[in-house]
Amino acid sequence: MAVKDFMTRKVVYISPDTTIAHAADMMREQKLHRLPVIENDQLVGLVTEGTIAEASPSKATSLSIYEMNYLLNKTKVGDVMIRDVVTISQFASLEDATYLMLKNKIGILPVVDNEQLYGVITDRDIFKAFLEVSGYGEEGVRLRFVTENKVGVLEQIIRLLVEENLNISNTVNIPRKDGKVVIEVQLAGNIDTVLLKKKFEEHAIELAEITHTSAKAL
Repeated sequence: MAVKDFMTRKVVYISPDTTIAHAADMMREQKLHRLPVIENDQLVGLVTEGTIAEASPSKATSLSIYEMNYLLNKTKVGDVMIRDVVTISQFASLEDATYLMLKNKIGILPVVDNEQLYGVITDRDIFKAFLEVSGYGEEGVRLRFVTENKVGVLEQIIRLLVEENLNISNTVNIPRKDGKVVIEVQLAGNIDTVLLKKKFEEHAIELAEITHTSAKAL
């Protein structure tokens, strides 16, 4: 899974000369938490809700509302933005993006190649990718198997499903600490689950759980 397949391509950005007040207004209006800062078509920084809050006068300040507005309209994003921005290539894996976010405790990675911004990948994009890969939101049936972690188990499960002419939309393998593996298979369409469970029992494959899933918009 590559970053380019899940990143947000339509990026709202600002320049270093944008005022903090205007940046805050843009975030509020567009329901954003961070904005890349672009100058001469290159990424030069990142401004977040946190950096704006740090640059804003404290509620305990003796400044009047007019003085605070003057200060916010005078201070430029370039004065407070994060300059050392962690980025990622569009050809990197989604796993690499997740690792970088966890390691650096951040929720966004500008996607940069050859000094050009192609998009951003956010924690929300990764959440959506997880749902898509797992088959969440698709109408059908999800089968959960608990099997030994050995060669041929997944092939046998898929072969039995193909024999029933069932459409497999997603599969997920989850290794367990006890040496076994959980295999989840998402099937599309209306399915006779009683007959299906009996078929797997006849082949000594433990079908731990059958869940009917409904369509949901992601």
